[in-house]
Amino acid sequence: MVLMPAALLDAVTRDGLQILALVAVFAAIFTLAEYLAVSPSLVEFRAAPPFNRARFSGLFAIVLSVTMIFRGANDPSAMTLFVQQTGTQMAGAIDFPYSPVRLMGLILPETATPLQIELVRSAAGISYLIAMISIIGFIVLLRMQRWPRPDVPFNVWVNLPQFDPTAGGDVVQRLRRDGRVNIILGVLLPFVVPAVLQLVGSFGSLINLENQQTLIWTVTTWAFLPASILMRGVALARVADMIEMQREKGRMRAAVGSLGTR
Repeated sequence: MVLMPAALLDAVTRDGLQILALVAVFAAIFTLAEYLAVSPSLVEFRAAPPFNRARFSGLFAIVLSVTMIFRGANDPSAMTLFVQQTGTQMAGAIDFPYSPVRLMGLILPETATPLQIELVRSAAGISYLIAMISIIGFIVLLRMQRWPRPDVPFNVWVNLPQFDPTAGGDVVQRLRRDGRVNIILGVLLPFVVPAVLQLVGSFGSLINLENQQTLIWTVTTWAFLPASILMRGVALARVADMIEMQREKGRMRAAVGSLGTR
C-alpha cells in the first residue's frame, strides 16, 4: 500500500522511490513485530478481528482511488475516468458552504491551477465516500458478527494496550465515555483539519502542488483519520456493552447460586 502511489504514478524520482521502499520495509517490520508479540504493544484490537482488517481495507481503497484520480491526469483510462467522475459527483453532492469538501479545497494555495483544484476536489469526494462506506460497513459487520463475540475470549489487556482498567472509575463508564469522545472527534475532524491547515498555511504553503504523492497522502489522511477514530469509538462502545453483559450474567449466576443454597 505504501508503494502503490509510486508504482502507479510516473513522476517518481529514483531517490524518492528508494525512500518509499525504506518506509515500506519499516512498515512491514513494524506490522510483523506487533502481530507476533504476545504481550500488549501499540496496535489496538490486534487480536479482535475484523476491526483492523476493516480499517486497512478502507485505507487501501482510499489510497488506490485517489491514486487512480491523479494517474488519470497524465494517463487517462476507463478506470481512472470512472473513479474521477464518481469523486466529482460525490464532491458536488456534498459541496455546500463549510462542508468538508469545500474546506478541503480552500487549503490549496492561490497558485493552484483549475486542473489541480478539480483533481483535489474529486479526490476529496471519492475518499470521503469510501470513508463513509467503510464506517457503515464496519458497523453492519459488527452487528452481523455480534462483535465482540460472546463465545470467543476478548482480552482487554492485549486489545487495548493504552487502556488501564485500574486507573480509577468504572471500566464500562470510562469505555463509553472514551467511545463518545472518539465518535465526536471522528465527526468533527473533517471540518477542523482543513481549517487548521489553512490557518497554518497562511504563514507559508504546506502543500507542494508539484508532488502528487504529497497530495495523495494529504487527502488520504484527511479522510481516513476521522473514519478510523470514529470506528474506534464504535468499537469501544461495543466492548463496554460486552463487559456490561458479562457482569449481568455474573450477577444472574450469583443470584441463581444463592437461591440454590437456600
